[in-house]
Amino acid sequence: MSELAADGIPVAVSCRVLKLARQPYYRWLYDPVTRRELDEAYRANALLDAHRDDPEFGYRLLADEARDEGEAKSDRTAWRITSENG
Repeated sequence: MSELAADGIPVAVSCRVLKLARQPYYRWLYDPVTRRELDEAYRANALLDAHRDDPEFGYRLLADEARDEGEAKSDRTAWRITSENG
């Protein structure tokens, strides 16, 4: 939508055409990466580091390794992150 605003099309019109509320757009514009997304990235990184050290580990052992490194998460969360990231 920034491109539309740069072309002179008002954000209010763009949001109305796209059937989006303006408030979430401005909230996203102010902070494009949420705290949850940042936490998720740190958790995925900790799991990837544990996987590089021992590639034969399953998600439960990877979760234990990540917990030892200070990235606390449940086994279910570790499973979800590893399955999403292959």
